[in-house]
Amino acid sequence: MDKPLKLILLVDDDEATNFLHKIMINDAGCAQGIHVAKNGKEAIEYLSNAIEGKYPQPDLIFLDINMPVMNGWEFLEEYQKLNEQQKAKMVLVMLTTSINPDDYEKSKDYPDVAGFRNKPLSADLIKEIVQEHFNDNLV
Repeated sequence: MDKPLKLILLVDDDEATNFLHKIMINDAGCAQGIHVAKNGKEAIEYLSNAIEGKYPQPDLIFLDINMPVMNGWEFLEEYQKLNEQQKAKMVLVMLTTSINPDDYEKSKDYPDVAGFRNKPLSADLIKEIVQEHFNDNLV
């Protein structure tokens, strides 16, 4: 990539999955940084926490559905309440093991959700998502 994304936020409670996804993202060279939140509540807190007046504003969020404390759907409900400075420049992709077609259909009810993909991330899937949503960053 000519211009790597500044930050990718992984929202998933599975440590092994997060470890694998961090390796895949790093190998793809598509992001300067990766932050992991183990549930939706941690992710909302992260997005809401300004440091020196600036919010983290990830370029891309990968969101799991089934998590403790606050699941992906509950996260989306709270995410919609954030102000634009907290969620600007973001593409949100549901990344799940769910094969339930109802989950895919439900994701369409959220305008902030730009995609619904199955885990795990692969080099091809990362490339496809970056090409689809961040074409200006490509060489």
